Amino acid sequence: MAKETFRVPVISEALEEAKVPLSPVVRANGFVFVSGMPPFDLKTGKIARGDIVMQTELCLLNVKNALEIASSSLDKVCKVTIYIANSAYYPTVNAIYAKFFPHNPPARTFATVGSWPWEFDIEIECIALA
Repeated sequence: MAKETFRVPVISEALEEAKVPLSPVVRANGFVFVSGMPPFDLKTGKIARGDIVMQTELCLLNVKNALEIASSSLDKVCKVTIYIANSAYYPTVNAIYAKFFPHNPPARTFATVGSWPWEFDIEIECIALA
């Protein structure tokens, strides 16, 4: 099976403008790989600055959108990696995450990172079945 890349409206344009060489979503060999999704506001095309609740919800909505563009869904997610700027956000992120994965949640890694080139506190990536 060939590798397919997908454009994600707003996010693809922002990445191209910033000259970030990545595909937001790739489907290959029965899997869908979603690159780390920061809290892009799809209405404005900008990174949303706000509390961790709003940022987490936007990240997960962006992951959901990317999966759907590649003909997958949240219930087909096998592995999630959450990158966070402050481990103190763990309980808040968990509460929001549980709403997106209420049954049979995927495997997950939660890692604290130093910083990103853009101003946000969380980024979420995943691997799902196609």
